[in-house]
Order: sequence, then structure tokens, then C-alpha cells
Amino acid sequence: MNIFYGVQGTGNGHITRARVMAKELYAAGIDVTFQFTGRPADKYFDMEIFNGYQIRTGLTFNTDKGQVNYLKTALDAKPITFIKDVKALDLSAFDLVITDFEPVTAWAAKNQKKPVLGIGHQYAFNHKIPRAGSDPIANQVMKYFAPADRGVGLHWHHFGQAILPPIIDTPATPQRIYKNKIVVYLPFEDQQAVIKLLAPFTGFDFHIYAPEVVVSPYSHIICNPLSREKFQKDLYDCAGIISNAGFELASESLQLGKKILAKPLHAQMEQISNAAALQQLGYGQTMMDMDVKVIEHWLHSDHAIHITYPNIAKVLVDWIVAGMPEMDEDFIASIWNTVEVLQIKQ
Repeated sequence: MNIFYGVQGTGNGHITRARVMAKELYAAGIDVTFQFTGRPADKYFDMEIFNGYQIRTGLTFNTDKGQVNYLKTALDAKPITFIKDVKALDLSAFDLVITDFEPVTAWAAKNQKKPVLGIGHQYAFNHKIPRAGSDPIANQVMKYFAPADRGVGLHWHHFGQAILPPIIDTPATPQRIYKNKIVVYLPFEDQQAVIKLLAPFTGFDFHIYAPEVVVSPYSHIICNPLSREKFQKDLYDCAGIISNAGFELASESLQLGKKILAKPLHAQMEQISNAAALQQLGYGQTMMDMDVKVIEHWLHSDHAIHITYPNIAKVLVDWIVAGMPEMDEDFIASIWNTVEVLQIKQ
């Protein structure tokens, strides 16, 4: 089988999910060509697993101080380049086309009348799941940004819908955590403002990761460049994360039993909905703005949720190899019945 797999590269969550899928696809003996769009070529990192990959411009969202800026997004869009990329992508040699909310692949498949399978968190929004911060622009983006003929949605809970658990690595449970170690990943926020906000909490060690590293004048605040390997090491033995409300990092944190404080991007329906879901499920705390009182309360809380998810990447690859039969209620239930949710104290 020969698969073309498009991945949205604006954030790191889609790429993280693609790494897990790549491992299982290769293990099944499937040939895969990956394409990434949404960021400059020199901003991708730790991409060795993809065995050579294509990069195109695609479409992305512009943010400013923790909020999606739709005007700047529209002004910076390159529609002519996007149309050229869509027309240039020849999918005729592939048995299956997959998009993880990647628009060039999705629209090229649509233009060539080639069925496309969507796999990702965004496709869960085709179902009745917690939704907040919706507006006409957000609804249109979700519907038309990367359309798929068939979508496999992913979420932390099934909400009584035909969706699957997250696609994440399933590492062993950490044997030791450092209760005062906190990983901070707020790439869309002003990093100087983040440092200033965390400075008073000298009893904690903060490990900040951001696309552009700033210098911290505080010994308890360490600023790091983006690195998958180093980030994973810090995530593994920390007590919790302070992050935007992206789906994949929260999924990894739940799998590892980390407490979560999520600050969603303003005007970004998916992240606001993720924050609402975390709150509704009791899986994490949220703050709509960078609130020092909320942070202080969360830092001194020892409550966390540890969820054991199955290897959904392998489940999906086996399903693809089997010809992608309809996912009926029994199939969905058989997957979720293996999920274990535990409340823990750190």
C-alpha cells in the first residue's frame, strides 16, 4: 500500500501525532510520503522519522499576544501560492490519501476526485462534543480548511460519539516525579510576560519551551529552545504543565499523569473548546487569561488525572490495512473499554 499523508505543521501537536502514526505505518510495511505545511522549512525540527518529506507553504494562523488575529491571517495568506501548490500535487500514484487537517493535501484530493481520509482532533468536531468560543468564521474554518470525505475524530473522552482516543506514544508510567518541576509551553504568548508572571513563585522550577528563546534573569526559570527529545525528558518527570489548550500535549500529559493548567488562545474555537472539555471532564484546570491567582492555586494543588490509553495508531493502521470497514458501535466501545482513568495525588 502506498499512502500520501498531509500534516498541518503550524503547531507541534499534529507533527507529534504524525510521528506516532509513522512508526506504526512503517512497522506494517506501508510506503508513506509525508507532506508538511504551515511553517517555514527551517522551523521544523526532529523530523528524521519521516524518511524524507515534502514541504509546501499551505495556510496558517497568525497569533498576537495569545490571540488568533484573523485580519493578519488573511493579509499574510498567499492564495496564489496555495492554489499552485494544490494544482502541483499529483496524487494519482497513491492508494490512500490522509490529511491531518492539512489543506493542500485535502484540496488536491478533492480537485482530483480522490477520496481523502481525515485523521485528527479537528474531525471530532463533526460530532456532538463540548464546544465553546464558536463564531461564523471559526465554523467555516473548521468545515472548509481541510475537508475530508471520511473523518476519524480523536478526543480524551467519547462523549457518546463515534470518536477514538488520542494518538500518542504509550510510555511507562514515571517512577519518580519532581513535585516542584513545571513545564511551560505557551508559544503564542509574550515570553517576557510569562517570565514576569512566574517570577514570584521561587519554590518551583519552571522549564519554559518556546520558538524564540529569551533570557531569564531568574535561576528558577529556565528557557529552552524547542527540542522534542529534551522536552519529552522534562515532561516525563515534571509534576505538571502550563500550556495553551492544544490537544496533543494535554493528551500526553494525561497519559503520564501530569496536572494540567491550560490557557486557550483567544478567538480560537478549537482551543477554547478543549479548555471547556478539560474543565467539564475534570481532567485539568483552565484560565482564560494569564492569571497569577489561578496559577498560584494550581501550583499548590496535588490533584492530577492519569489515563491509560491504548495504542490508537496501531488500531488505525490495522483498520486501514483491513480496508477501513465501518466503525460501528461495538468497535468504538471495544476501544474505549480499554481506557483506564485514575485520580491521583502527587
